[in-house]
Amino acid sequence: MMSSIIIQRGAARVAARQNTNIPRVLMRCTFASSDLSHNKTRGTKSDFIISRPTTASNNASNNATPTTFATLATASEAVEHPHDSTAFTAPQSKINFSDSVSAHGSKTTPEILRAIAVFKACRLPFLVKHAEGLLDVSTKVLGGTVTNTLVKHTFFRHFCAGEDSADMKPVIDRLEQNNIGPILDYAAESEGSEDDATSGSHEGIFTQPPFNQPARVYDYKSEQDCDHHVEIFKNCIRSVRDVSPTHGFAALKVTALGNPALLERISTMIVEVKNLFSKFDEKGLGLLSRDDFVRCYEHYFHTDDEKLTEIMDLLDPGNTGMIDYIAFAEMFTPYTLPTFTLKCKDVGPLALATPSDDEIVLMKAMSERLHTLAKEAVNCGTKLLIDAEHNKYQPAIDNLVLELQHKYNAKDRTQRPFIFNTYQCYLKDCPERVLTDLKRSERFSFHFAAKLVRGAYMVHERERAKKLNIPSPIHDTAENTHRCYNEMIELLLRHRSQHGPGLEIMIATHNKDSVEKAVNLMSELNLGPGDESVHFAQLYGMSDNLTFTLGNHGYNAFKYLPYGEVQEVVPYLVRRAQENGDMLGNAGGEINLLKAELRKRYLSA
Repeated sequence: MMSSIIIQRGAARVAARQNTNIPRVLMRCTFASSDLSHNKTRGTKSDFIISRPTTASNNASNNATPTTFATLATASEAVEHPHDSTAFTAPQSKINFSDSVSAHGSKTTPEILRAIAVFKACRLPFLVKHAEGLLDVSTKVLGGTVTNTLVKHTFFRHFCAGEDSADMKPVIDRLEQNNIGPILDYAAESEGSEDDATSGSHEGIFTQPPFNQPARVYDYKSEQDCDHHVEIFKNCIRSVRDVSPTHGFAALKVTALGNPALLERISTMIVEVKNLFSKFDEKGLGLLSRDDFVRCYEHYFHTDDEKLTEIMDLLDPGNTGMIDYIAFAEMFTPYTLPTFTLKCKDVGPLALATPSDDEIVLMKAMSERLHTLAKEAVNCGTKLLIDAEHNKYQPAIDNLVLELQHKYNAKDRTQRPFIFNTYQCYLKDCPERVLTDLKRSERFSFHFAAKLVRGAYMVHERERAKKLNIPSPIHDTAENTHRCYNEMIELLLRHRSQHGPGLEIMIATHNKDSVEKAVNLMSELNLGPGDESVHFAQLYGMSDNLTFTLGNHGYNAFKYLPYGEVQEVVPYLVRRAQENGDMLGNAGGEINLLKAELRKRYLSA
């Protein structure tokens, strides 16, 4: 009973934070910027605590899903949980994250001097803001070779592990000596453009979406590049196996394996499916009765009794009489949607989001590439971290990751997950996504695995929202993001404590407070430092005081190691500098620790 209450407490703290200025929905998981209130949570006889989905924008920038808490709460009575000012309270950490020897003792003196120079450069706002333009000027004046050489021996060497496996080996060996595992990340980035899929006429894969939409052309080169990237990621996975056969990770970007324009189109479709559920859910309960579903389905689609019986058997095979969003979304997939929208009574947003037959072929090719890599990872004993990307792509990425988790994280296949999805806690819909996917993992019997990050595309997301005149998907304040991040840690750690091994979480953050809170909560829950369910990670070249100290104290610590040829990695370096501008601008603590280590060496010489 007590363990059940512990889980309820973690779930309810997440659910209880409401913005009273937002139209109220039952138990919707949002984090308010002000005016937080107390709320009650109530389970039904089937032990569900439900939130009604809010209608998403037709743009994928607002892709929150309806939330169910069935795996997190078991009581059927209302429970009130008072608001507290932090995500969780635990004893003060006994680990010293301010020890210069622990953080930088393994570095050579030239490496320390380079690190100080790089951090000081990153504290110059003008340099960070105009980095891309300055590099372009340097390339025109000095030439590409000289510019790349300068970048390689400064910023690249500090933030990246190397250009290839041989170049990375000394870095990985040093990390392993400090009980730090590698996360290899091929850092070339693809942003996509309107030229990737356009109504123009050029050589490529011609598609004609239904309902008289403009034709689209996906160029062959994009598909050929994606096939080439599969081999690059395979090499990455094998490299992890070779250097860290028992506990290594490989990171991959889905935009390297499929046309970004196609991902955006799939995402729009997924958002419109969510919007359709909201239209069906007229009572705002997050659940549909069979009668409600039939009435709404007949309102929007041409159908007959035989077809409706077939649909109901798919949606409610246990004949519970109720349908939730998870079942609804399982039926309306990117692959099956055309069979439904062809029966639409009117051409609306969902019908217009319907993919063409050729687009479905391209989607399946993307899925096959991911399955190829997942199989390789399982065979190599390497875990895959699927990176989060721009929010306009994220619903499609989530859908593909869930497809992989169903198969490769299946509980009847493995005791541990191989596929991790990434959740960006600066997004307002993050708690709903985490809780819904956790519920999915229980329903479909696969291991839930999550990497938690604060977010890496804040500038892009806010500028895009402003340009499209839509609400920003990002939390309004940094405090709300911190709160969201810490509460997701608490929720998942308590779930791990309640249900035992299986669920895994990677706490990927440079925030010392979040790390200390996680360490303290692990102690409170009797999860040892080496518990295989909990991992910590920081970017290479940043927050070594966290990573090396955690590794030295027996925690599962990792460094995210970007690699690739210098000219390919430059966009990554620029984005990291800009997105982490505030943190790098306040890198005085990092510099002080580096200087402290230099002083110790000078005094002991």
